[in-house]
Amino acid sequence: MRILVVEDDFVARNIYGEFLRPYGACDGAENGLVGLNAFKLALDCGKPYRLVCIDILMPEMDGQTLLKEIRKYEEENGIKGLEGVKVIMTTALDDYQNIMTAFKGQCEGYIIKPIRKEKLLQEMKKLGLLDNGFLEI
Repeated sequence: MRILVVEDDFVARNIYGEFLRPYGACDGAENGLVGLNAFKLALDCGKPYRLVCIDILMPEMDGQTLLKEIRKYEEENGIKGLEGVKVIMTTALDDYQNIMTAFKGQCEGYIIKPIRKEKLLQEMKKLGLLDNGFLEI
């Protein structure tokens, strides 16, 4: 599985990488613009990401905008609904407006920081990204 973590905090990006590396190749992007370019390149090369974790508050392009752009690019490439990449928003923002905006933008998960490995893996399991059997966390 290919995973993209879009997070402007260097330390957090590396921690997510440590959590996720056992489950697939994990790339990082320091802002939404870099993340969008990585997403497009992977899709265009026929090696799409199966999971993208996105922080909302980032420079260059925020996470809500990135989510919209990912879904727009998928639609332009004939990818619809469940065929698309799974997106988990990973953010400190726990207000109703941001949560609803993210789900209306078609994210599949929303985790409030600080991110714990157990919570991230549980969310991935719910999305069918991990073996449905016993998952040791």
